Amino acid sequence: MNVNEHEERQDQSGDDAQVTTGASLDAGGVPEAAIPELVIISGMSGAGRSTAAKCLEDLGWFVVDNLPPALIPTMVELGARSQGNVARIAVVVDVRGRRFFDNLRESLADLEAKHVTRRIVFLESSDEALVRRFESVRRPHPLQGDGRIVDGIDAERELLRELRGDADLVIDTSSLNVHELRAKMDAQFAGEEEPELRATVMSFGFKYGLPVDADLVADMRFLPNPHWVPELRPFTGLNEEVSAYIFNQPGAKEFLDRYAELLRLVAAGYRREGKRYVTIAIGCTGGKHRSVATSEKLAARLSAEGVETVVVHRDMGRE
Repeated sequence: MNVNEHEERQDQSGDDAQVTTGASLDAGGVPEAAIPELVIISGMSGAGRSTAAKCLEDLGWFVVDNLPPALIPTMVELGARSQGNVARIAVVVDVRGRRFFDNLRESLADLEAKHVTRRIVFLESSDEALVRRFESVRRPHPLQGDGRIVDGIDAERELLRELRGDADLVIDTSSLNVHELRAKMDAQFAGEEEPELRATVMSFGFKYGLPVDADLVADMRFLPNPHWVPELRPFTGLNEEVSAYIFNQPGAKEFLDRYAELLRLVAAGYRREGKRYVTIAIGCTGGKHRSVATSEKLAARLSAEGVETVVVHRDMGRE
């Protein structure tokens, strides 16, 4: 089962969500002490927005699907007046409400003025994966009109480009199933207390393409490749002998020291800007030796400095 199949029910629910209340709101704004936590879920159609929203709902969040962006501040105000009953709100914003999408920037500015803590989660996926998912459910892309599915995908990417750049967390679901996406959401939102900064250190192979959700990318191909050492070739960077071979090469330890120092500087800036999630991609040719060993070393340093860190070896198991 892929992440798109869970979206079919929500996509058939109509163009715009309806929000009604039994009382008018005061003009005085949101009581700051009662402001709920807010997560905005957006991203590509078919990338798993509804699955991500369902995960937050299961974690106790109040979830509104396809809410027009202009109504987000109103929803926050209603939550603030719920006497603590609605402490965490998740809103799904997507191109089904494209008539209202231009209002999103204004709504985000309004939330910032009211000191609302908000995070943007952006669900990304490759064109190939999105086409495959739409074809599997035999439904058109909401923006393709009389064109092809890829035309709708291109139009949506352009429409969401700026929002993706503002996202606090980008999740690439190209190779994820429903359960793997839920696990990623759980890892980010299931904790009782939000850490200052969470990092994902991801090893990868350049020959398989750059990770689309990477914030920072480092290239380890300046070091000799253990693939050409017959006794090391069958192993990965998790092997102690492979790791020792790599970090005994000229420049390897110096790179690790200086890159860790750079990350300390970047992490401090992320914290000041309120960015809570960072994905650090470490690449080599095949994603099996140099990038894996470096990712493990780097993750250990980040963890020692108080950064909650997850290590992912994207391509280690590939031939």
